[in-house]
Amino acid sequence: MADAKKIIIALILGLALGALSAEIPQPLSGYLFETYSFFGSLFLNALKMIIVPLVASSIITGIAGIGGARDLRGLSLKTFSYYMVTSLVAVITGLILVNLLTPGEIQGKSLTTILELKEFAGGTGIVEEKVGAAGFKSVLNVFLEMVPPNIIKAAAEGQMLGIISFSLLFGLFIPRIGHEYSEILFKFVRGVHEIMMAITELVMKFAPLGILCLVAKVVTEAGGSNIVELLKGLGLFALTVFLGLFIHVFFTLFLTIRHIAKASPLSHFRAMAPALVTAFSTASSSATLPITMECLEKRLGVSERITGFVIPLGATINMDGTALYECVAALFIAQALGFEMSFLSQFVVVWTALLTSIGVAGIPAASLVAIAIILKAVGLPVEAMAIILPVDRLLDMLRTSVNVFSDSVGALIVSKFEERQGT
Repeated sequence: MADAKKIIIALILGLALGALSAEIPQPLSGYLFETYSFFGSLFLNALKMIIVPLVASSIITGIAGIGGARDLRGLSLKTFSYYMVTSLVAVITGLILVNLLTPGEIQGKSLTTILELKEFAGGTGIVEEKVGAAGFKSVLNVFLEMVPPNIIKAAAEGQMLGIISFSLLFGLFIPRIGHEYSEILFKFVRGVHEIMMAITELVMKFAPLGILCLVAKVVTEAGGSNIVELLKGLGLFALTVFLGLFIHVFFTLFLTIRHIAKASPLSHFRAMAPALVTAFSTASSSATLPITMECLEKRLGVSERITGFVIPLGATINMDGTALYECVAALFIAQALGFEMSFLSQFVVVWTALLTSIGVAGIPAASLVAIAIILKAVGLPVEAMAIILPVDRLLDMLRTSVNVFSDSVGALIVSKFEERQGT
């Protein structure tokens, strides 16, 4: 909770400093704004820097681990199918809600227009062109981007759909080559993943300072008098995410437990309470892993064999809450910037959110990396993430709890299927 307290303090200080800076006359106000902008951009650049190696190594190690368990192929298929279906349903739930509630607009006007944020309001011609182009892309072109002709160029340009698909294939075929080579490759990629996790944790240690400066920058430009409008927009955004997570847990996952696992949803929820509380307080599905496994084995009677496979895999690639949040956040930012997202543009968001949720690290605030990927995919400025930072930490805690609960439901369902097949 120490990190959570630091981030909350940073948010409050950012709002206060921004409000004060907005009232200070020029040129001092301009100097402060540039200072906030510098440190905020430094934090965002650090996030961008780790995107490609972190996502690639996460996906490769996760998929290679599945492929390596040759005696668990049936288990792998059931687990992976559950993860993909529930993540897709979560993203679609978020998509519907963000289009119905339009949290980025207040009384028909985009949030950045109301706040008079010159950097974002109305956008730039280049951004408008990119978003417009995304709207006219065919579905086939989206899939074509998943097979880049030059993977090195795709990595250098941040074309994440190509990176993700290449990483999936690379991880899939590591166990299918000679053992002496596969073992070396897996250990190498695993080592890269461990290094990237350590670098990510280092970057996240500076998250309070980065968030403070980004929030102060937005409030300084908006003006202290517009804080109420900013909080109103963020409140509606947070409500949209909360409703989406609530519906996914108490409707989608509860019905899944009732009708597929043939179990009591409330009993399952109560049994997982210790893990859910830990997930909420730490905002880390990886840190919650031991408690999640203990709850499943001792409180729900799921075998150690199944929890030992399904839960660690879920902590790596099953991120229902994160996928939903990424979708809502990207479309909220588009609405706040005043851009009209066509059906095909939103398809790009849905597809990218589904794929990037596979590679999100199970540590606090790691989904900011995924949101940056989605914004780049549809041509929106990554810097616009600053708008959602004041409420990101609380929503991070909520979506992590949903991620962990979905993992537990997956383990229960796989366990029931294995029992019915007499495995």
